[in-house]
Amino acid sequence: MSGPGDPPEGTPESAPGGGDDEYRSVVFDESFVRAAPLQEFSAQERIGDHAPAVRSRGGPRRRERGSPQQAVILVLLIAVAFATAVYMGVQRPYQKPTTRAAEPLRSTLVPLTPRGEVPGGAADDLYASSPARGFRIGAEGITLPAVESTAHFSDDQVREALGTAKDFLVHSALDADTLAGGDARAVRMLIDPDQLGQFDASLSRPADDGQHAATGWVMRFDPERVSLAREPVRVRGSMRVTELNSSALEVVADHTYVYAVRRAAAHAPRTDTPATGTAGTGGGRDLAEPVTVPHSLFTVRREARLRFDREDLRDHHVEVVESALQAGPQACATAAAAYLQPLFAGQSAPADASAGTNPYATGRPTDSLCGVLTPDAQPTGRR
Repeated sequence: MSGPGDPPEGTPESAPGGGDDEYRSVVFDESFVRAAPLQEFSAQERIGDHAPAVRSRGGPRRRERGSPQQAVILVLLIAVAFATAVYMGVQRPYQKPTTRAAEPLRSTLVPLTPRGEVPGGAADDLYASSPARGFRIGAEGITLPAVESTAHFSDDQVREALGTAKDFLVHSALDADTLAGGDARAVRMLIDPDQLGQFDASLSRPADDGQHAATGWVMRFDPERVSLAREPVRVRGSMRVTELNSSALEVVADHTYVYAVRRAAAHAPRTDTPATGTAGTGGGRDLAEPVTVPHSLFTVRREARLRFDREDLRDHHVEVVESALQAGPQACATAAAAYLQPLFAGQSAPADASAGTNPYATGRPTDSLCGVLTPDAQPTGRR
């Protein structure tokens, strides 16, 4: 029996505590019913034959498609954007970012002719009695300055530039294969790719034109004419690094190299001296034996201007922009584009070795540029 206040048919299932609560989540509230897209026809409306039970309520109206005016505006905006892109492309055409091409090397060599005969002797004695006695040996003489960052380059980048510069100086002026007129492969590996064509042409077809002298790139001697002493090369100099701009560093290396040289065996004077045969040979024979050939010192001062862009720093390459040499003792008229041409012990330069300068001639005005090697630059023979 129903309690007081209960509906005659009991508690509705939708009421709290009535029926199963599991259907409570599917009870539709009034707002949901009003939003339904279908609506039941009334009894009067269903009297007609074949009338459907429900009809569409119409629901929210769909957003109308853009008007023709909006389409025209959109087309105009696209046309303006396209015209702007074309105009900017004409005014500032896009170019793929490329690294600045390396400058060609410019080189000069000033021969230093001696006054009088070239002193000679044992290599160690010559070094000890010359201004090179305080120089360091080999690569130890190429010292690096303190590393400091610049406005646009870090410490590591400056250090890389100085390290690559030293590698170039060592391989181009101290390497035994390079000095003996070899292929200088170690130097070539360091050259910026943009300069390789000039480098190869300079070594294979040297020319005294300011750009294709092999001696502008490397120190080398003709192995058929010059023999280097076993005594290592003496070196002294300095290096400084500066920032050219936001994309390049420059290292200026100014060093003096002192080589002990003498005539190669093929060009050494020979004497006919009797050689006594060994026991049982029945006599002796005359053999041409070379006399002891003294060494002399050959001094080269080179100022090299080296440049590094960011790609060079990354790839361990160098751009050799300028190379200025003073070398002696050497005759003024001797061609030195292919090899350095030292005068040997006991030799002297002709009184007028220069071919002279013709101001009417075309070409480089420094073809006959020559200097004089001062006496105090030569060994004295006294330690």
